[in-house]
Amino acid sequence: MKSSFKLLIIVSFLLSFSDVFAQDKKNIVVFLVDDLGYYDLSFTGSKLYETPHVDKLAEEGVVFNNAYVSHPRCVPSRLALQTGKFPAREEVPGKNEGLSTKEKTIGQAFKDNGYLTFFAGKWHLGKDSTEWPQYRGYDINIAGCSAGAPRSYFFPYNESRNKKVSGKHRKIIGLQNGKPNEYLSYRLTDETVDFIKQNHEKPFFIMLAHYGVHTPFQAPKEIVKKYKNKLKNMSFEGPEYLERDGQTKVHQNNAVYAAMIETVDESLGKIMQALVEKGILDNTIVVFTSDHGGLSNRGNNRKLATSNLPLRAGKGHLYEGGVKVPFIIFDKDLKTKNCEQVTINTDIYPTLLDLCGLSLIPQQHLDGISMKPYLEGKKPEDRILFWHSPKGRPKSTGDHNCTAVRVGNYKLIDYYEQNRIELYDLENDPYEENNLVRNKKKLAADLQQKEINWKKEINAWQKQLKK
Repeated sequence: MKSSFKLLIIVSFLLSFSDVFAQDKKNIVVFLVDDLGYYDLSFTGSKLYETPHVDKLAEEGVVFNNAYVSHPRCVPSRLALQTGKFPAREEVPGKNEGLSTKEKTIGQAFKDNGYLTFFAGKWHLGKDSTEWPQYRGYDINIAGCSAGAPRSYFFPYNESRNKKVSGKHRKIIGLQNGKPNEYLSYRLTDETVDFIKQNHEKPFFIMLAHYGVHTPFQAPKEIVKKYKNKLKNMSFEGPEYLERDGQTKVHQNNAVYAAMIETVDESLGKIMQALVEKGILDNTIVVFTSDHGGLSNRGNNRKLATSNLPLRAGKGHLYEGGVKVPFIIFDKDLKTKNCEQVTINTDIYPTLLDLCGLSLIPQQHLDGISMKPYLEGKKPEDRILFWHSPKGRPKSTGDHNCTAVRVGNYKLIDYYEQNRIELYDLENDPYEENNLVRNKKKLAADLQQKEINWKKEINAWQKQLKK
């Protein structure tokens, strides 16, 4: 009896020790906003949008000044975030839309390391339900499906308030129960906060991927009214649009869009407060970013709400306005305040593993590198980045098929169907106004050959590269 009692005590102690060890693992919250431009935040310079919670995160965390996404559209950018690979490797966009079954998502990587994994919001990877988060490494999935946007931001989310576009978007699955006029960004926030409160004693990986601030432009009336009043005291000079890269919107002057941004900022504030209330903020890494640049360009009469100026162009384009994004990492153990190292969203996968002391998976996140050394003070280094956009939308966002490469501070864009290339020195010309092709012919030729070789190496999809 005595030996059995001693064994029971030992087992209980070991189980208790195991629980403590598990709780010492850093939690992760990835907060992803849809269609949010680099200048759509007050801390990056917007005079209209108010984002106090993002601003506070930037003040207390590490701000990346040279952060990019791997594609200026939703599906391929999200694929890169989940896999750590440039989407062109999977022929996205092109032949495919979903995640290959051979890919281990970032969620699965953390699940394999003992984390409880949670996804809420926009997934947009694959039409079939077997391709959705609950089958791709996430224990819990709230509203992650094939939908790229809601039909309405107010419940019921699958019933458009505009009959003319009622069938434009796929249905959001899993939010059939709700209160009348419940707002989608708030609902997703509440679901995430509930998860934190119920699971704060376990290590968790959360990805909250807001549908906002994607179209349709809708927001609570009282917040819209606030920005309409604010706009009455603001003045804007010059035309509403520039005839460049399709049409470029010049001003940030849309009250509804401003209100949408505020609801997303409120969401971040509620998430941070939940972490504080449960006493786990100091043991949680929070990532804030966007999936690509703001919707500020068009090729037709589609409604635009924001401006990415002085960055050139926006969503859909491989100019800076389409691929440069806000990116913040909050981690109490990091002492750096600003990081100048060029980074891309394929880096998020290995960076978070590394910050949590977990083994990297180099055969999976082929196109990502850990930012941990640079977050700890290592000097920035030159690196090579590629972008491939073979399904441009000239009639929608005003962009054309092209491939881009960045080496050091130089960025080349190859409009291969138009037999046209552009070369920019991003250090001295961050707004891409001075094409250097004529003055630097050899450099342009070298960079063009690099992107051509890369496309052949990864078998990138485009009409000109037939087998």
